[in-house]
Amino acid sequence: MRKSKPKKRYLLPDPKFSDPLVTKFVNYMMEAGKKNVAYDIFYEAIDRVEKKANENGLEVWKRALNNVMPAVEVKSRRVGGATFQVPVEIRPERKVNLGIKWLIEYSRARGEKTMQDKLAAEVLAASKGEGAAIKKKDDTHSMAEATKAFSHFRI
Repeated sequence: MRKSKPKKRYLLPDPKFSDPLVTKFVNYMMEAGKKNVAYDIFYEAIDRVEKKANENGLEVWKRALNNVMPAVEVKSRRVGGATFQVPVEIRPERKVNLGIKWLIEYSRARGEKTMQDKLAAEVLAASKGEGAAIKKKDDTHSMAEATKAFSHFRI
């Protein structure tokens, strides 16, 4: 067990929108340490969302992220030789992390040609309450709902 909890690290806000959440999203999206490429992809995707939705792209992205964030998840818990899927509430920070991760993961899995198009399409779909990332959240919630009988095993 750890002696003490590690200090919380705070991210610097991004250059265009001055929002630390954008920086966090870009850090998750970045591959091979290419942060400028990741920023270019994100900003271009936000511009495309703005053109398609005819409203502020950053607001649409934040709405999409809020729609994707789960409230509960299941964790495995061993009790007397049997493993139970126990539903647990998610910490606010983990909610954000899971939402970001799912948005990026399902953006990459889409069929559009460039990452900008993929991300823009997934953000638009998630802001409307549809798309693969929203389906993942719904699956997680339904799994937690199905196993709520084991909630008395909560950690």
